[in-house]
Amino acid sequence: MSRLPLVDLEPLRRYPAFRRLWLGLAVSQVGSQLALVAVFYQVYVLTGSSFDVGLVSLAQLGPALVGALLGGSVADAVDRRKMLVVTQVAMALCSVGLAWNSLADKPALWPIFVLAAVGAGVAGADSPARTAIMMNLVPWESFATANVLRQLLLQISLVLGPALGGLLLARFGVPAVYWIDVASFATAIAASAALPSLLPEGEGTTFGLRSIVEGFRYLRGRQAIQGCFVADLNAMILGMPTALFPAIALEHFHGGPQTVGYLYAAPGAGALAGMLLSGWTARVVRPGRAVVAAIAVWGAAIALFGLSPWLWAALALLAVAGWADVISAVFRSTILQVESPDRLRGRLSAIQAAVVQGGPRLGNAEAGAVAALVGAQLSVVIGGLGCVAGIAAVARLMPRFVAYRLTGNGSDVPSVFPGSGSL
Repeated sequence: MSRLPLVDLEPLRRYPAFRRLWLGLAVSQVGSQLALVAVFYQVYVLTGSSFDVGLVSLAQLGPALVGALLGGSVADAVDRRKMLVVTQVAMALCSVGLAWNSLADKPALWPIFVLAAVGAGVAGADSPARTAIMMNLVPWESFATANVLRQLLLQISLVLGPALGGLLLARFGVPAVYWIDVASFATAIAASAALPSLLPEGEGTTFGLRSIVEGFRYLRGRQAIQGCFVADLNAMILGMPTALFPAIALEHFHGGPQTVGYLYAAPGAGALAGMLLSGWTARVVRPGRAVVAAIAVWGAAIALFGLSPWLWAALALLAVAGWADVISAVFRSTILQVESPDRLRGRLSAIQAAVVQGGPRLGNAEAGAVAALVGAQLSVVIGGLGCVAGIAAVARLMPRFVAYRLTGNGSDVPSVFPGSGSL
C-alpha cells in the first residue's frame, strides 16, 4: 500500500528558529481570525447589512496596500526581526481598541471601521517582513517545504479561528473574542524577539520611493511572477464571498453565530486537509499549470456553494474551495520565492502581500455591492462563474506563466539576478 503524501515537517525539525517563529505566529494568527469573525459579525448585528460588512473590507483596502508596499521597502532596509516585533505590538493595540469599544452598551460603528483599517495597514507592513524572515531561516533547498508550512500555519488559523470564534461569540460575546486576540499576540512577540538580528543581504537598501519603484521594476518582463499576481486577483476579486457569510448563515440557513463560524471555518478545513496531504506538491515542476487548475476548481466550488440549499453541502463545497485556494497559494509562493533575490525579497513579498491583502477586500466589497442588488446567493454564484472565466483568460493571455518550469536551483530560463528567472 502506498504511503499518503503527508506534509514534509523537516524545516520544523531541523531549524529551531524557524520552528519557534512558526509556533508563535500560529497562535497569533488564530487570534487574528477570531477577531476577524467578531468584526464581521458585530457589524452585521449592528447594521443588518451585508453591504456594510463589505464596506469594512473596502475601508481596509487602502491601508493594506500602502502598508504592504511601505513595509516591503522597510523590510529590505532594516533589521527584519525588530520590524516584526514592532508590527506585532501595533496589531495587538488595534485589538485592544476594538475590545474597549465593544464593552459599551451600544458600541460605535466608526471605531470598528477605523481600527480594522489601521490593523490592516499594520498587517500589510508585517507580512513582507515575516515572509522574508521565514525564508531567511531555511536554506534554498527547503524553500518549497517552508512555503507549504507557511500556508499550513495560515490554514490552521483559518480552521481554528472561525470555528472557535463562532463558539466563543455564542458563549461569551464579542468583547471576550477581542481580548483573546490581544492575548494571542504575546506568543508571536516573544518568538520574534528571540530571533537573531536579520539584516537583508548586502546590509539592506535605503528606504523610500526609489526602493519601492525598484521592486516593481523588477517585475518587468517576468510573466511568471506577474501571472501569480493576476491569477490571485482574479480569484479573490470575483470569487471571494466571505462578507456574505453572516447573511447566508443567519437568513438562508436560519442559523446563529455558530453557523457563521462554520462557514468561515469550512474553507480553512479544506485547506488544512490539503496542506496535511501536500507531499505531492514538491514533485510538481509546472507550478503555473497547477495554479490555473486550482483556481478553476475554486471558482466552480464557490458557484456551487451559492446554489446549495443544504448547510452540509455548502460546507463541503467551501472545503473544496479552500483546498484549491491553498494549493494555488503554495505554487504561487514557490514561483515568487524562487524568482526573488534576497535583496529584493521584502519588496517582492510586499507586492504579493498587497495582492493577498487587497484582492479579498475588493472581492468582499464587490460581493456586498452585488448582493445589495440581486441577493447574497446570486452574488456568490455570479462571482464564482466569473472567476472560472477569468482564469481561462489568464491562461490564454499569459502562456509563459502557464508553461513556467522549475528545474534545479531556479527556473528553466536564463537569470538576470542569481536565482531569478527572466521571463
